[in-house]
Amino acid sequence: MMILAISATGAIIVFMLLYFFVMTRLVPKTQMHQRLRKLQYGSQARAEQESVANLADVPFVERTIVPLFQSISKTLLVFAPKGIYERIEQRIILAGKQGVWSVSSFACGWVLSVGACLMLAFLFVSNRDFPFIQRVALLALGGAMGALLPFAMLNSIIRKRQKLILRQLPEFLDLLCVSVQAGLSFDSGVTKIISRMKGPFIDECERMQRDMRMGMMRKRSLQQMARRCDVPEVYLFTTAIIQAERLGTSMANTLVIQAENMRERRRQAAKAEALRAPVKILFPLVLFIFPALFVIVLLPSVLSLAKFFTK
Repeated sequence: MMILAISATGAIIVFMLLYFFVMTRLVPKTQMHQRLRKLQYGSQARAEQESVANLADVPFVERTIVPLFQSISKTLLVFAPKGIYERIEQRIILAGKQGVWSVSSFACGWVLSVGACLMLAFLFVSNRDFPFIQRVALLALGGAMGALLPFAMLNSIIRKRQKLILRQLPEFLDLLCVSVQAGLSFDSGVTKIISRMKGPFIDECERMQRDMRMGMMRKRSLQQMARRCDVPEVYLFTTAIIQAERLGTSMANTLVIQAENMRERRRQAAKAEALRAPVKILFPLVLFIFPALFVIVLLPSVLSLAKFFTK
């Protein structure tokens, strides 16, 4: 029975790993090849006709394995809640992985995480003599940990990215303010800064410039950038730029005010973190420093008393 359970667990984990590899590595390449064929032949119908005519030239993986796993993914997404697709897609955008991850790949990782944690919990329970209620509780705990782990990692990536954006925004505003005061336009100043800096906020500005070159209005491109960042300071910056453009006020003065405001908000955030330091340091003191002090101070007295009572 134990050998059968281990074999079934290994087979499920191997299938999940294969599913994850196909959905994250092979499916994006196949979709890219399909788009290239569509651009090459001019229409979707003609591209499908050419693909059917040249079926022997299509690799075996793209012809059989990828459609199979795509159908499995679509079947799994049917059972998911209706709004979960848009929510996961929005979280991926906030993490800055919209060109790297997809909802299908994240769903595959979630299924893999749940399955792996359930299998590990099952192996742990099967090797020990637990009551039935404890076994069910451990299996439920393993499934819950597997279900929450991908979302916890995604939220951690989002928070780290937002911190980097907050750290980079004041420097970006200072450079943009100097560029505009030197005679450059807003777009030229942003382009100059993009060519000299790197970071998540610079990537969003570059995407904003690309959207504007493709015909999107500046107001909408700025609003989309603020939604992708989801940081209050970025919302303030984009709102100020939109209002300055709409009312016809000086862009240089607006940027100076925004730069000063961002520096002040950064100082206030640093003061708030400094005020939280005594509370945060309390737990390391209680767990690590106080026991060491007690050992250093009380251990000689305890040893002396022990020698006294043993005589």
